[in-house]
Amino acid sequence: METPITTPAPAASRNALAIIATVAAGAAVYWLRDILTPLAMALFLLIMIDGVKRSIAARTPLDDRWAGIAALTLVVLGFFASIGIIVNGAAGFFGEASGVSQNLGPRIDQIIHDSYGLFHLANPPKTQDLINGVDLRSYLASAAFQAQGVVSSAFFVLIYLGFLLASQMGFQRKVVGMFPFKAQRDEAVAIFQRVRGGVEGYIWVQAVTGVMVCAVAWALMRAVGLQNAEFWTFVIFIVGFIPMLGGAIAGLAPPLFALVQFESYWPALILLVGLQIILFVVGNFIQPRMQGDNQNIDPVVVLLALAFWGKLWGVVGMFLSTPLAVMAMAILAEFKGSRWMAVLLSGDGNPYAEESKARRAKPAQKPKKSPPKAAEAAD
Repeated sequence: METPITTPAPAASRNALAIIATVAAGAAVYWLRDILTPLAMALFLLIMIDGVKRSIAARTPLDDRWAGIAALTLVVLGFFASIGIIVNGAAGFFGEASGVSQNLGPRIDQIIHDSYGLFHLANPPKTQDLINGVDLRSYLASAAFQAQGVVSSAFFVLIYLGFLLASQMGFQRKVVGMFPFKAQRDEAVAIFQRVRGGVEGYIWVQAVTGVMVCAVAWALMRAVGLQNAEFWTFVIFIVGFIPMLGGAIAGLAPPLFALVQFESYWPALILLVGLQIILFVVGNFIQPRMQGDNQNIDPVVVLLALAFWGKLWGVVGMFLSTPLAVMAMAILAEFKGSRWMAVLLSGDGNPYAEESKARRAKPAQKPKKSPPKAAEAAD
């Protein structure tokens, strides 16, 4: 009979306290989500502003001050433009859809009838029969409440961003006060740079691959004549920042609306096949190569982070799930007691992406030949 594995009492107590602290922190994050989600978005925008600022300063003759002003202007305008495009595009889409509302019900009835005929089923239901048990008023009220929440959250995000920018001026003095010794201060700065590099790498990869997908998607939608092709292109780009779920929305939403718009099924089929091909190529060949140079996080962790932060913070949590996972991995790797968690979160067992990249790029060393023996040399 094998002896059971025993855990030392101090280690058991420490693990129990860590579990309790994790549960308490998760509950606090959930209860304070109305306060923390705008702050998290503001921090995300602050990292974007810092990255754009350094890029502008490196490529233009502007100094740090004017590069920071230009970066702030670009990011804030892009933030407002994104909200405006979504709101105006959605309003235009539903307004356009109301113009064809007389054909919407019969078209759905025709799709249901054709689907039943394909499988040789009798008595297909009508659209009216399907929506009789649905409380449309509650769904519309919920949608209006969500839209109002997006606008109010955007306002608070900008307020938080303004205060973060104001407090950034004294951040260097705070670092000196918290870490009076240079070695500790350099280590803290290195941690911050790793966190920043991971988040910026994630933004870069998602933006570049999103542009690739959007270019093909826009060409396909314009070719088949789908209404509001520009709006759908922007939606595909935005949801691309949501891991896994964004690809499913991008690949299925335009074909479904093409089914309603067109009398023929060919436009929807063309969109479905074309979008699935480009998503497959980008997701399986292009994106993994780019992520290997910028991120080193396990795909299972990405899925779990998406589910966890989506449950806590909703859509905002889904957008920030991967950056938060990258930040957690970089911070956990710096402490001896939590480094094992960072190793589990990483993709290849090395939490530091730059070290992992260097290790992959380093050629394998050939074994050195042993010197010939004296007897062999004499022969």
